[in-house]
Amino acid sequence: MRVNDSVTAGARRAQIVTAAIDTIAELGYGNASFARIAKRAGISSTRLISYHFDDKAELVRAVVGAVLTDAAEFMQKRLRAAEGRQELLTVYIESNLQFLAEHPTAIRAVIEIAANARAEDGTPLVRPDDFDDPTTRLIVLFREGQQAGDFREFDPAVMAVTLRAAIDAAASVPDLDPHAYAAELVALFTLATRKVQP
Repeated sequence: MRVNDSVTAGARRAQIVTAAIDTIAELGYGNASFARIAKRAGISSTRLISYHFDDKAELVRAVVGAVLTDAAEFMQKRLRAAEGRQELLTVYIESNLQFLAEHPTAIRAVIEIAANARAEDGTPLVRPDDFDDPTTRLIVLFREGQQAGDFREFDPAVMAVTLRAAIDAAASVPDLDPHAYAAELVALFTLATRKVQP
């Protein structure tokens, strides 16, 4: 395959993924047929989707992967500038909520997929271990912060799951002010994690 062919194929896949995100977010997973996705993508035939994706399961995994990759890149730019683990925690919360606020269609699509995309045997098409798990990364942040003396002693897994649940819940609250919500979460988790000096 020539370089131009591979660039064209990559661009076509991205176009289909974007159309799938918009279709799933608007119509729901069950109504997001290849025909509707093709129409939204402005392509003439569903065969072009089938050429790039074996089935709907592969397409929805690509959708979730694309959204998570975008979120990670968006957050990493901000996280690299943080100094110290308390600031890292603050930036993690703020950048997460900012991404949710700036990409509502993508987030709606991922929520719809997580809730409704199932194989014939009922198992989810997208499982947490298919992708880099943000909860695991938070556990590492909390554990390293404890070892460095930046955080108090607590169960890192419990704290990570609680923070992820608080962030993820924001995606389903209409008209939420992401900045106010982020400020409250930062205050809450700073108090919950900080080491109190004797």
